[in-house]
Amino acid sequence: MQESTSSSENIQCSQCKKPFESADRLASISGSILGDEYTDSFFLCPACGIYTIASWRDNFTGIETFSASGPVTKSEGDSRVELIRKCDCPWDKKCRCDAHRVYFGGALD
Repeated sequence: MQESTSSSENIQCSQCKKPFESADRLASISGSILGDEYTDSFFLCPACGIYTIASWRDNFTGIETFSASGPVTKSEGDSRVELIRKCDCPWDKKCRCDAHRVYFGGALD
């Protein structure tokens, strides 16, 4: 898992370490839990077919944290991307549609 205290512009595949291009990001979703903003972006590696999840957390203290996790299998990643795509505005952290509630396990504010 990659971790840092700032946003990362050099996200790599968690399996083969190939740097991702912007076109490799297939879906993103944001939600608010206990006042903190959570954003997950799903990247599919064109070289090895594995997903990496880039996650940002903003607790509004001035320090945003970033981590990358994976590898996530193509079937699991495809399923989560499909869920995110069911929302018309996945970037809206205040959205409470079924996709947001399921993705964040019912823990939204």
